[in-house]
Amino acid sequence: MVYFDAASGAPLHPVARQAFLASLDEGWADPARLYKEGRRARLLLDAAREATAEAVGCRPDELTFTASGTRAVHSGIAGALAGRRRVGDHLIVSAVEHSSVLHSAEAHEAQGGSVTRVPVDRGGAVDAAAYAGALRADTALACLQSANHEVGTEQPVAEVAGACRAAGVPLLVDAAQSLGWGPVPGDWSLLAASAHKWGGPPGVGLLVVRKGVRFAVRGPVDERESGRAAGFENIPAVVAAAASLRAVRAEAAGEAARLRELTERIRARVPHLVPDVEVVGDPERRLPGIVTFSCLYVDGEALLHELDREGFAVSSGSSCTSSTLTPSHVLRAMGVLSEGNVRVSLPAGTSAEDVERFLAVLPGVVAGVRDKLGAGAPPAPRAAAAREELVLDALGKRCPIPVIELAKVIGDVPVGGTVRVLADDAAARLDIPAWCEMRGQEYVGEEPAAEGAAYVVRRIA
Repeated sequence: MVYFDAASGAPLHPVARQAFLASLDEGWADPARLYKEGRRARLLLDAAREATAEAVGCRPDELTFTASGTRAVHSGIAGALAGRRRVGDHLIVSAVEHSSVLHSAEAHEAQGGSVTRVPVDRGGAVDAAAYAGALRADTALACLQSANHEVGTEQPVAEVAGACRAAGVPLLVDAAQSLGWGPVPGDWSLLAASAHKWGGPPGVGLLVVRKGVRFAVRGPVDERESGRAAGFENIPAVVAAAASLRAVRAEAAGEAARLRELTERIRARVPHLVPDVEVVGDPERRLPGIVTFSCLYVDGEALLHELDREGFAVSSGSSCTSSTLTPSHVLRAMGVLSEGNVRVSLPAGTSAEDVERFLAVLPGVVAGVRDKLGAGAPPAPRAAAAREELVLDALGKRCPIPVIELAKVIGDVPVGGTVRVLADDAAARLDIPAWCEMRGQEYVGEEPAAEGAAYVVRRIA
Protein backbone atom coordinates (compact mmCIF):
# COMPACT_ATOMS: atom_id res chain seq x y z
CA MET A 1 0.00 0.00 0.00
CA VAL A 2 1.31 3.46 -0.95
CA TYR A 3 0.38 5.90 1.80
CA PHE A 4 -0.57 9.35 0.46
CA ASP A 5 -2.48 10.68 3.51
CA ALA A 6 0.24 12.30 5.62
CA ALA A 7 -1.95 15.34 6.31
CA SER A 8 -4.22 13.10 8.39
CA GLY A 9 -1.33 11.51 10.21
CA ALA A 10 2.32 11.16 9.21
CA PRO A 11 3.97 7.74 9.59
CA LEU A 12 5.87 7.38 12.86
CA HIS A 13 9.40 8.72 12.39
CA PRO A 14 12.14 6.17 13.20
CA VAL A 15 13.60 8.59 15.75
CA ALA A 16 10.22 8.80 17.49
CA ARG A 17 10.05 5.03 17.77
CA GLN A 18 13.56 4.83 19.25
CA ALA A 19 12.91 7.63 21.73
CA PHE A 20 9.59 6.14 22.79
CA LEU A 21 11.04 2.69 23.47
CA ALA A 22 13.98 4.12 25.39
CA SER A 23 11.69 6.31 27.51
CA LEU A 24 9.54 3.35 28.51
CA ASP A 25 12.43 2.18 30.65
CA GLU A 26 13.55 5.59 31.91
CA GLY A 27 10.41 7.72 32.10
CA TRP A 28 7.73 5.55 33.69
CA ALA A 29 7.73 7.19 37.15
CA ASP A 30 5.79 10.22 38.38
CA PRO A 31 7.83 13.31 37.45
CA ALA A 32 6.36 15.17 40.43
CA ARG A 33 8.06 12.84 42.93
CA LEU A 34 11.45 13.47 44.54
CA TYR A 35 12.91 9.96 44.50
CA LYS A 36 15.44 8.93 41.87
CA GLU A 37 13.01 7.47 39.34
CA GLY A 38 10.78 10.54 39.63
CA ARG A 39 13.73 12.88 39.14
CA ARG A 40 14.82 10.88 36.09
CA ALA A 41 11.34 11.18 34.62
CA ARG A 42 11.31 14.93 35.36
CA LEU A 43 14.64 15.35 33.53
CA LEU A 44 13.21 13.63 30.46
CA LEU A 45 10.07 15.77 30.54
CA ASP A 46 12.01 19.00 30.99
CA ALA A 47 14.43 18.13 28.20
CA ALA A 48 11.54 17.36 25.85
CA ARG A 49 9.87 20.65 26.73
CA GLU A 50 13.07 22.62 26.09
CA ALA A 51 13.70 20.93 22.75
CA THR A 52 10.12 21.48 21.62
CA ALA A 53 10.11 25.10 22.77
CA GLU A 54 13.28 25.74 20.80
CA ALA A 55 11.65 24.33 17.66
CA VAL A 56 8.48 26.36 18.21
CA GLY A 57 10.33 29.56 19.09
CA CYS A 58 8.98 30.11 22.59
CA ARG A 59 10.07 29.82 26.20
CA PRO A 60 9.85 26.37 27.82
CA ASP A 61 7.55 27.69 30.54
CA GLU A 62 5.14 28.95 27.85
CA LEU A 63 4.62 25.43 26.43
CA THR A 64 2.15 22.87 27.73
CA PHE A 65 1.83 19.26 26.54
CA THR A 66 -1.79 18.23 26.03
CA ALA A 67 -3.55 14.97 25.18
CA SER A 68 -4.10 16.00 21.53
CA GLY A 69 -4.00 18.92 19.12
CA THR A 70 -7.78 19.20 19.39
CA ARG A 71 -7.54 19.47 23.16
CA ALA A 72 -4.86 22.15 22.76
CA VAL A 73 -7.18 24.17 20.49
CA HIS A 74 -10.20 23.80 22.76
CA SER A 75 -8.22 24.70 25.89
CA GLY A 76 -6.43 27.58 24.19
CA ILE A 77 -9.59 29.21 22.85
CA ALA A 78 -11.60 28.70 26.04
CA GLY A 79 -8.79 29.95 28.27
CA ALA A 80 -8.03 33.03 26.18
CA LEU A 81 -11.70 34.00 25.92
CA ALA A 82 -12.15 33.56 29.67
CA GLY A 83 -9.03 35.55 30.42
CA ARG A 84 -10.25 38.50 28.35
CA ARG A 85 -13.95 38.37 29.21
CA ARG A 86 -13.81 41.94 30.56
CA VAL A 87 -12.73 43.15 27.11
CA GLY A 88 -15.64 41.50 25.33
CA ASP A 89 -16.95 38.25 23.91
CA HIS A 90 -16.15 38.71 20.22
CA LEU A 91 -14.20 35.89 18.53
CA ILE A 92 -12.73 35.97 15.00
CA VAL A 93 -12.00 32.83 12.97
CA SER A 94 -11.44 32.17 9.29
CA ALA A 95 -14.06 30.22 7.35
CA VAL A 96 -11.57 27.41 6.63
CA GLU A 97 -10.26 26.69 10.12
CA HIS A 98 -9.88 23.13 11.39
CA SER A 99 -13.12 21.71 12.76
CA SER A 100 -11.74 21.92 16.32
CA VAL A 101 -11.59 25.71 16.00
CA LEU A 102 -15.02 25.95 14.39
CA HIS A 103 -16.56 23.69 17.05
CA SER A 104 -15.10 25.96 19.73
CA ALA A 105 -16.61 28.95 17.92
CA GLU A 106 -20.01 27.26 17.82
CA ALA A 107 -19.82 26.50 21.53
CA HIS A 108 -18.89 30.13 22.20
CA GLU A 109 -21.93 31.30 20.23
CA ALA A 110 -24.17 28.87 22.10
CA GLN A 111 -23.02 30.50 25.33
CA GLY A 112 -23.98 33.96 24.07
CA GLY A 113 -20.72 35.08 22.49
CA SER A 114 -20.37 36.61 19.03
CA VAL A 115 -18.27 35.18 16.19
CA THR A 116 -17.04 36.70 12.93
CA ARG A 117 -16.03 34.21 10.23
CA VAL A 118 -13.65 35.83 7.76
CA PRO A 119 -14.16 34.54 4.18
CA VAL A 120 -11.41 33.25 1.91
CA ASP A 121 -10.65 33.59 -1.79
CA ARG A 122 -11.00 30.77 -4.31
CA GLY A 123 -7.49 29.61 -3.39
CA GLY A 124 -8.44 29.22 0.26
CA ALA A 125 -6.52 32.20 1.68
CA VAL A 126 -7.85 35.02 3.84
CA ASP A 127 -7.13 38.61 2.89
CA ALA A 128 -5.01 40.11 5.69
CA ALA A 129 -6.68 43.51 5.32
CA ALA A 130 -10.15 41.96 5.50
CA TYR A 131 -9.13 40.00 8.58
CA ALA A 132 -7.81 43.18 10.22
CA GLY A 133 -11.09 44.87 9.35
CA ALA A 134 -12.97 42.33 11.45
CA LEU A 135 -11.19 43.45 14.64
CA ARG A 136 -13.41 45.36 17.05
CA ALA A 137 -13.10 47.05 20.43
CA ASP A 138 -14.77 44.02 22.05
CA THR A 139 -12.68 41.38 20.25
CA ALA A 140 -11.33 38.99 22.85
CA LEU A 141 -9.48 36.56 20.57
CA ALA A 142 -8.61 35.94 16.93
CA CYS A 143 -7.77 32.52 15.41
CA LEU A 144 -5.98 31.74 12.15
CA GLN A 145 -4.42 28.51 10.93
CA SER A 146 -0.87 28.67 9.60
CA ALA A 147 -1.81 26.42 6.67
CA ASN A 148 -4.99 24.67 5.63
CA HIS A 149 -5.35 20.98 6.50
CA GLU A 150 -7.39 20.20 3.42
CA VAL A 151 -5.85 22.08 0.48
CA GLY A 152 -2.46 23.12 1.88
CA THR A 153 -2.88 26.87 1.37
CA GLU A 154 -0.62 28.93 3.65
CA GLN A 155 -2.24 31.87 5.43
CA PRO A 156 -0.76 35.38 5.93
CA VAL A 157 -0.13 34.77 9.63
CA ALA A 158 2.61 37.38 10.07
CA GLU A 159 0.47 40.18 8.57
CA VAL A 160 -2.60 39.20 10.59
CA ALA A 161 -0.54 38.84 13.77
CA GLY A 162 0.81 42.36 13.26
CA ALA A 163 -2.68 43.78 12.90
CA CYS A 164 -3.88 41.89 15.98
CA ARG A 165 -0.91 43.06 18.03
CA ALA A 166 -1.56 46.67 17.03
CA ALA A 167 -5.18 46.27 18.16
CA GLY A 168 -4.19 44.59 21.42
CA VAL A 169 -5.91 41.32 20.47
CA PRO A 170 -4.17 37.94 20.99
CA LEU A 171 -3.92 35.67 17.95
CA LEU A 172 -4.13 31.89 18.33
CA VAL A 173 -2.47 29.99 15.49
CA ASP A 174 -3.36 26.38 14.65
CA ALA A 175 0.06 25.23 13.41
CA ALA A 176 -0.68 21.50 13.23
CA GLN A 177 0.06 21.11 9.52
CA SER A 178 3.04 23.44 9.25
CA LEU A 179 5.08 23.11 12.44
CA GLY A 180 7.11 20.17 11.12
CA TRP A 181 8.31 22.37 8.25
CA GLY A 182 9.41 25.33 10.33
CA PRO A 183 8.47 27.85 13.03
CA VAL A 184 5.38 30.01 12.55
CA PRO A 185 6.30 33.57 11.57
CA GLY A 186 4.86 36.69 13.15
CA ASP A 187 4.07 38.05 16.59
CA TRP A 188 1.39 35.52 17.52
CA SER A 189 0.17 35.05 21.10
CA LEU A 190 -1.02 31.42 21.33
CA LEU A 191 -0.22 28.33 19.28
CA ALA A 192 -1.62 24.81 19.05
CA ALA A 193 -0.19 21.78 17.27
CA SER A 194 -0.33 17.98 17.17
CA ALA A 195 2.63 15.57 17.15
CA HIS A 196 1.09 12.95 14.85
CA LYS A 197 1.12 15.50 12.02
CA TRP A 198 4.94 15.58 11.92
CA GLY A 199 5.74 11.91 12.58
CA GLY A 200 5.42 11.87 16.35
CA PRO A 201 3.08 9.52 18.24
CA PRO A 202 -0.66 10.26 18.42
CA GLY A 203 -2.00 11.57 21.70
CA VAL A 204 0.44 14.47 22.14
CA GLY A 205 -0.57 18.07 21.52
CA LEU A 206 1.11 21.40 22.17
CA LEU A 207 -0.41 24.54 23.62
CA VAL A 208 1.78 27.64 23.79
CA VAL A 209 0.59 30.71 25.70
CA ARG A 210 3.00 33.64 25.51
CA LYS A 211 3.89 35.50 28.67
CA GLY A 212 1.61 38.49 29.13
CA VAL A 213 -1.42 36.88 27.48
CA ARG A 214 -4.42 36.90 29.79
CA PHE A 215 -5.48 33.28 30.22
CA ALA A 216 -7.91 31.63 32.63
CA VAL A 217 -8.10 27.83 32.76
CA ARG A 218 -11.63 26.53 32.29
CA GLY A 219 -12.81 23.62 34.43
CA PRO A 220 -11.03 22.00 37.39
CA VAL A 221 -7.41 23.12 37.73
CA ASP A 222 -4.71 20.44 37.93
CA GLU A 223 -1.28 21.02 39.46
CA ARG A 224 0.42 19.50 36.40
CA GLU A 225 1.41 21.34 33.21
CA SER A 226 0.87 24.77 34.77
CA GLY A 227 -2.74 23.82 35.40
CA ARG A 228 -3.52 23.87 31.66
CA ALA A 229 -3.58 20.10 31.03
CA ALA A 230 -4.91 17.77 33.68
CA GLY A 231 -3.62 14.29 34.28
CA PHE A 232 -0.44 12.24 34.42
CA GLU A 233 2.01 13.15 31.65
CA ASN A 234 2.66 10.51 29.00
CA ILE A 235 6.42 10.99 29.17
CA PRO A 236 7.47 8.36 26.58
CA ALA A 237 5.08 9.87 24.01
CA VAL A 238 6.16 13.43 24.86
CA VAL A 239 9.84 12.52 24.50
CA ALA A 240 9.12 10.80 21.19
CA ALA A 241 7.20 13.86 19.96
CA ALA A 242 10.08 16.19 20.83
CA ALA A 243 12.69 13.91 19.27
CA SER A 244 10.73 13.51 16.04
CA LEU A 245 10.10 17.27 15.74
CA ARG A 246 13.83 17.93 15.98
CA ALA A 247 14.51 15.16 13.44
CA VAL A 248 11.99 16.32 10.83
CA ARG A 249 13.17 19.91 11.18
CA ALA A 250 16.72 18.80 10.40
CA GLU A 251 15.43 17.15 7.21
CA ALA A 252 12.84 19.81 6.32
CA ALA A 253 14.71 21.96 3.80
CA GLY A 254 15.78 19.12 1.52
CA GLU A 255 12.54 17.17 1.87
CA ALA A 256 10.41 20.25 1.21
CA ALA A 257 12.17 20.91 -2.10
CA ARG A 258 11.77 17.29 -3.16
CA LEU A 259 8.09 17.04 -2.21
CA ARG A 260 7.29 20.36 -3.87
CA GLU A 261 8.60 18.99 -7.14
CA LEU A 262 6.45 15.86 -6.79
CA THR A 263 3.26 17.73 -5.88
CA GLU A 264 3.86 20.21 -8.69
CA ARG A 265 4.12 17.23 -11.02
CA ILE A 266 0.68 16.07 -9.83
CA ARG A 267 -0.82 19.58 -10.06
CA ALA A 268 0.43 20.03 -13.61
CA ARG A 269 -0.35 16.61 -15.04
CA VAL A 270 -3.69 15.61 -13.50
CA PRO A 271 -5.72 18.15 -15.58
CA HIS A 272 -4.10 16.79 -18.75
CA LEU A 273 -4.59 13.16 -17.82
CA VAL A 274 -8.18 13.41 -16.55
CA PRO A 275 -10.81 15.61 -18.24
CA ASP A 276 -13.04 17.91 -16.19
CA VAL A 277 -10.75 18.29 -13.18
CA GLU A 278 -10.24 21.35 -10.98
CA VAL A 279 -7.01 21.59 -8.98
CA VAL A 280 -7.80 23.60 -5.85
CA GLY A 281 -5.76 25.59 -3.34
CA ASP A 282 -3.23 28.38 -3.83
CA PRO A 283 -0.74 27.34 -6.54
CA GLU A 284 2.24 29.02 -4.84
CA ARG A 285 1.63 29.73 -1.14
CA ARG A 286 1.09 26.15 -0.05
CA LEU A 287 2.67 23.40 2.01
CA PRO A 288 5.20 21.19 0.22
CA GLY A 289 3.40 17.85 0.32
CA ILE A 290 -0.30 18.57 -0.24
CA VAL A 291 -2.17 18.72 -3.54
CA THR A 292 -5.95 18.59 -3.85
CA PHE A 293 -8.17 18.24 -6.91
CA SER A 294 -11.85 17.62 -7.65
CA CYS A 295 -13.31 15.63 -10.53
CA LEU A 296 -16.63 16.39 -12.18
CA TYR A 297 -19.18 13.56 -12.43
CA VAL A 298 -17.46 11.46 -9.75
CA ASP A 299 -18.56 10.29 -6.32
CA GLY A 300 -15.65 10.93 -3.95
CA GLU A 301 -16.25 7.87 -1.78
CA ALA A 302 -16.34 5.55 -4.78
CA LEU A 303 -13.18 7.13 -6.13
CA LEU A 304 -11.32 6.60 -2.86
CA HIS A 305 -12.42 2.96 -2.70
CA GLU A 306 -11.18 2.32 -6.24
CA LEU A 307 -7.83 3.98 -5.52
CA ASP A 308 -7.57 1.85 -2.38
CA ARG A 309 -8.05 -1.27 -4.52
CA GLU A 310 -5.20 -0.04 -6.70
CA GLY A 311 -2.98 0.25 -3.63
CA PHE A 312 -3.17 4.00 -2.86
CA ALA A 313 -4.33 5.48 0.43
CA VAL A 314 -5.62 9.01 -0.17
CA SER A 315 -8.34 11.09 1.45
CA SER A 316 -11.26 13.16 0.26
CA GLY A 317 -11.15 16.57 1.85
CA SER A 318 -10.60 16.87 5.57
CA SER A 319 -10.38 13.76 7.73
CA CYS A 320 -12.60 15.57 10.23
CA THR A 321 -15.51 15.82 7.77
CA SER A 322 -15.01 12.83 5.46
CA SER A 323 -17.43 10.66 7.47
CA THR A 324 -20.32 13.09 6.96
CA LEU A 325 -22.64 13.52 3.99
CA THR A 326 -22.34 17.32 3.91
CA PRO A 327 -19.84 19.12 1.66
CA SER A 328 -16.48 20.02 3.15
CA HIS A 329 -16.69 23.39 4.91
CA VAL A 330 -13.32 24.31 3.37
CA LEU A 331 -14.38 23.62 -0.22
CA ARG A 332 -17.72 25.33 0.46
CA ALA A 333 -15.96 28.46 1.73
CA MET A 334 -13.68 28.46 -1.32
CA GLY A 335 -16.61 28.03 -3.71
CA VAL A 336 -14.99 25.14 -5.59
CA LEU A 337 -16.22 21.74 -6.72
CA SER A 338 -16.80 19.45 -3.73
CA GLU A 339 -17.71 16.07 -5.23
CA GLY A 340 -14.98 13.79 -6.53
CA ASN A 341 -12.49 15.54 -4.25
CA VAL A 342 -9.09 13.90 -3.67
CA ARG A 343 -6.41 15.12 -1.27
CA VAL A 344 -2.96 13.69 -1.90
CA SER A 345 -0.55 14.42 0.97
CA LEU A 346 2.89 12.94 0.54
CA PRO A 347 4.87 11.75 3.57
CA ALA A 348 8.61 12.24 3.83
CA GLY A 349 10.47 9.72 1.70
CA THR A 350 7.80 9.42 -1.00
CA SER A 351 9.42 8.18 -4.18
CA ALA A 352 8.98 9.60 -7.67
CA GLU A 353 8.12 6.08 -8.84
CA ASP A 354 5.10 5.93 -6.51
CA VAL A 355 3.87 9.30 -7.81
CA GLU A 356 4.28 8.16 -11.41
CA ARG A 357 2.34 4.98 -10.71
CA PHE A 358 -0.45 7.03 -9.11
CA LEU A 359 -0.62 9.26 -12.19
CA ALA A 360 -0.74 6.17 -14.41
CA VAL A 361 -3.59 4.59 -12.44
CA LEU A 362 -5.74 7.68 -11.83
CA PRO A 363 -7.23 8.22 -15.35
CA GLY A 364 -8.58 4.68 -15.55
CA VAL A 365 -9.98 4.81 -12.02
CA VAL A 366 -11.84 8.08 -12.68
CA ALA A 367 -13.15 6.83 -16.01
CA GLY A 368 -14.39 3.63 -14.38
CA VAL A 369 -16.27 5.50 -11.65
CA ARG A 370 -17.81 7.84 -14.22
CA ASP A 371 -18.95 4.89 -16.33
CA LYS A 372 -20.69 3.33 -13.33
CA LEU A 373 -22.55 6.60 -12.72
CA GLY A 374 -23.56 6.93 -16.38
CA ALA A 375 -21.28 9.88 -17.06
CA GLY A 376 -18.64 8.13 -19.14
CA ALA A 377 -19.74 9.18 -22.63
CA PRO A 378 -20.51 12.75 -23.76
CA PRO A 379 -24.10 13.50 -24.81
CA ALA A 380 -24.92 12.75 -28.43
CA PRO A 381 -25.36 15.76 -30.77
CA ARG A 382 -28.90 17.14 -30.72
CA ALA A 383 -31.06 18.92 -33.20
CA ALA A 384 -31.85 22.59 -32.63
CA ALA A 385 -33.58 22.93 -29.25
CA ALA A 386 -36.91 24.68 -28.97
CA ARG A 387 -37.69 24.82 -25.25
CA GLU A 388 -36.62 28.07 -23.61
CA GLU A 389 -36.77 26.54 -20.12
CA LEU A 390 -36.48 23.02 -18.83
CA VAL A 391 -37.11 21.74 -15.30
CA LEU A 392 -34.85 18.92 -14.15
CA ASP A 393 -36.17 17.02 -11.14
CA ALA A 394 -33.15 15.70 -9.22
CA LEU A 395 -34.84 15.54 -5.81
CA GLY A 396 -33.67 12.63 -3.71
CA LYS A 397 -30.49 12.18 -5.75
CA ARG A 398 -27.06 12.75 -4.27
CA CYS A 399 -24.36 14.62 -6.11
CA PRO A 400 -22.80 14.09 -8.57
CA ILE A 401 -26.02 12.65 -10.09
CA PRO A 402 -27.80 16.06 -10.36
CA VAL A 403 -24.73 17.50 -12.11
CA ILE A 404 -24.47 14.51 -14.45
CA GLU A 405 -28.13 14.87 -15.42
CA LEU A 406 -27.69 18.63 -15.90
CA ALA A 407 -24.79 18.00 -18.29
CA LYS A 408 -26.98 15.60 -20.31
CA VAL A 409 -29.94 17.98 -20.74
CA ILE A 410 -28.27 21.39 -21.15
CA GLY A 411 -28.34 20.82 -24.91
CA ASP A 412 -32.14 20.51 -24.80
CA VAL A 413 -32.51 24.27 -24.45
CA PRO A 414 -31.28 26.86 -26.97
CA VAL A 415 -28.44 29.27 -26.23
CA GLY A 416 -29.98 31.77 -23.84
CA GLY A 417 -32.42 29.19 -22.48
CA THR A 418 -32.38 27.96 -18.88
CA VAL A 419 -32.40 24.71 -16.98
CA ARG A 420 -33.95 24.78 -13.51
CA VAL A 421 -32.45 21.97 -11.41
CA LEU A 422 -34.54 20.87 -8.43
CA ALA A 423 -32.23 19.28 -5.85
CA ASP A 424 -32.22 18.64 -2.11
CA ASP A 425 -28.59 17.54 -1.71
CA ALA A 426 -26.51 20.21 0.04
CA ALA A 427 -23.58 19.54 -2.31
CA ALA A 428 -25.60 20.84 -5.27
CA ARG A 429 -25.23 24.38 -3.91
CA LEU A 430 -21.50 24.09 -4.58
CA ASP A 431 -21.29 21.70 -7.47
CA ILE A 432 -23.79 23.23 -9.90
CA PRO A 433 -22.10 26.68 -9.86
CA ALA A 434 -18.70 24.96 -10.10
CA TRP A 435 -19.91 22.94 -13.10
CA CYS A 436 -21.09 26.13 -14.80
CA GLU A 437 -17.69 27.77 -14.35
CA MET A 438 -15.84 24.72 -15.62
CA ARG A 439 -18.15 24.15 -18.59
CA GLY A 440 -18.64 27.75 -19.71
CA GLN A 441 -22.30 28.09 -18.73
CA GLU A 442 -23.93 30.84 -16.66
CA TYR A 443 -25.10 30.16 -13.13
CA VAL A 444 -28.09 32.46 -12.62
CA GLY A 445 -28.71 31.68 -8.96
CA GLU A 446 -30.66 29.72 -6.39
CA GLU A 447 -34.41 30.06 -5.88
CA PRO A 448 -36.70 28.63 -3.19
CA ALA A 449 -38.70 25.53 -4.08
CA ALA A 450 -41.37 23.39 -2.43
CA GLU A 451 -38.66 20.81 -1.73
CA GLY A 452 -34.94 21.54 -1.64
CA ALA A 453 -33.97 24.42 -3.91
CA ALA A 454 -34.06 25.36 -7.59
CA TYR A 455 -30.67 26.06 -9.17
CA VAL A 456 -31.03 28.04 -12.39
CA VAL A 457 -28.47 27.60 -15.19
CA ARG A 458 -28.48 29.56 -18.45
CA ARG A 459 -26.93 27.98 -21.54
CA ILE A 460 -24.41 30.35 -23.12
CA ALA A 461 -22.15 27.78 -24.81
